[in-house]
Amino acid sequence: QVQLVESGGGLVQAGDSLRLSCAASGRTFSSVVMYWFRQAPGKEREFVAVISRGGGSTSYADSVKGRFAISRDNAKNTVYLQMNSLKPEDTAVYYCAADRVYGSWWLPNRSYDYWGQGTQVTVSS
Repeated sequence: QVQLVESGGGLVQAGDSLRLSCAASGRTFSSVVMYWFRQAPGKEREFVAVISRGGGSTSYADSVKGRFAISRDNAKNTVYLQMNSLKPEDTAVYYCAADRVYGSWWLPNRSYDYWGQGTQVTVSS
């Protein structure tokens, strides 16, 4: 069992930076792949980034590539999302998710093992 708690969201201006954290409970953190998703009001959930168990592989949505960076610290059971050059269209609730599988995040009905409760990010123009 893995419990995930996001933090670090807030209200910022366009061009600012934020770092989100997702703290995981349990001893199995290093065995799970970690994802970040987001969901804006009235829109579908959107993949943001993924990082492999050891942190050696990452992938990003085109909309955030070059601005966001995902990382993890397995000693601290935490995954991070560094968000730079934020835009109003980045406004959403951001969720972290844990899963055994790295891949297939483009499938709309793909399920994930564990989800956090989300943290709100609001970017004003």
